Amino acid sequence: MTDIFSKDKRRKIMSKIRAKNTKPELIVRKYLFSKGYRYRLNVKSLPGSPDIVLKKIRTVIFINGCFWHGHTPCNLYKVPKTNTEWWKEKIKRNKARDYKKSMELRQMGWHVITIWECQLRVHTRIQTLYALDLALSNILLSTYSTSLEEMPHSNFSKQK
Repeated sequence: MTDIFSKDKRRKIMSKIRAKNTKPELIVRKYLFSKGYRYRLNVKSLPGSPDIVLKKIRTVIFINGCFWHGHTPCNLYKVPKTNTEWWKEKIKRNKARDYKKSMELRQMGWHVITIWECQLRVHTRIQTLYALDLALSNILLSTYSTSLEEMPHSNFSKQK
């Protein structure tokens, strides 16, 4: 099946796709801010320039588009019918890069959370955001309890 648009028209359409401030990113950012989390955006000094960085709890959040990052169990990811081999290779490279950057961040001591575009659809958005809040609360608690145990004069460390 051939594309319904000319190559120039398709190029213009594809160039309009944003990498930052996408609707899924804005949904997560607004939710985090409403819960009192403060964060930085697209920190270039970290591998992969994570979408959201919560420095206090050493956590990064990637918000991935299902098509661009090859979310295979999702119906939003379909390999285009034209130029199929090129697209398959591109998605494969994107997935490999995502994995590599995630591993680099973990080795640096960061917690890595990935949220998929399909998880922020209307029917699953609330569960996803609650799960994110729960995960961040657990990270915060583990970070806080670890720092309490390391304190030399802490009553917490003596209760063991």
